[in-house]
Amino acid sequence: MELSAKHGRFGRLAKLHCGVLLELEVCQSAAGFYIGTSDEEGPCSRELVEYFPTREFAENAMRAGDWTQRTGP
Repeated sequence: MELSAKHGRFGRLAKLHCGVLLELEVCQSAAGFYIGTSDEEGPCSRELVEYFPTREFAENAMRAGDWTQRTGP
């Protein structure tokens, strides 16, 4: 999946706080869908401020770069 240059392809918070380079992906929690990172052990970071009601909305936002990067965990 091609990602917007606005946010890049990898999770900033995952790199900054966990020291790992993980690709952004659409994840799901009880609050909704979000853009974040995960590894074989599970979720690592929630990279954005927003939650989306559906996977499709989150995927579209990720492709367009239409989301707000969180500044901390």
